[in-house]
Order: sequence, then C-alpha cells, then structure tokens
Amino acid sequence: QVQLVESGGGLVQPGGSLRLSCAASRSIFSMGWYRQAPGRQRELVAGVTVDGITNYAGYVKGRFTISRDGAKNTVSLQMNSLKPEDTAVYYCYAQVGVGYSTSWGRGTQVTVSS
Repeated sequence: QVQLVESGGGLVQPGGSLRLSCAASRSIFSMGWYRQAPGRQRELVAGVTVDGITNYAGYVKGRFTISRDGAKNTVSLQMNSLKPEDTAVYYCYAQVGVGYSTSWGRGTQVTVSS
C-alpha cells in the first residue's frame, strides 16, 4: 500500500491558477489526479508514468500541466485558466506497477468561484 499526501487546493476566482502536489511513500509506476464533483462520478484529470508519458482528459488540455519528480516520488498539477466547472474534490492516485491496485489520497477541495 502506498501512502499519499496531497497539498494545494483552495478557493480561486475564474481564470485563476492553483497548484496541487502529491507525495508518495515509495517509488511508483504511475501517478496522477482524478476529480469528483457533487453528484458526479470520479473522472481522470491527468496522469504520468515513470517514463514521463502523460495522459490528460480532453477538458483540461492546454490548461493543466502535470509534472513528476521521480527522485522524490512526487507529482504536481498546475491548473491555469480555471473555470467554475473545475470545482471538485481532487484525488491523487498511484500505482506501483501495471496491474497492481490503485492507492488514493484523501482528496483536496478545489473551488472556482467569484
């Protein structure tokens, strides 16, 4: 089991920026972020593998950037041009390898509102 510690999040006005970070307790194969808005299913935001391969949901391309520090087992999500519909709880996830179970962070609230 991987322990994940998230930081960042908060309240920001539309068009603003936030940065989320997540630190894993051990080396992992892939890390990233999902989000869940009230009344909706959890959905992928972005992920990155140990090889640096990234994957983004269509609705964040060009606005969000995921980066990873392999030496520190951390991943960050820079979120720009935030919209009210980006409001959700953002969850960090990690997998130690292909086919292994997914570990989850506790989640951090992101609220985009004027």
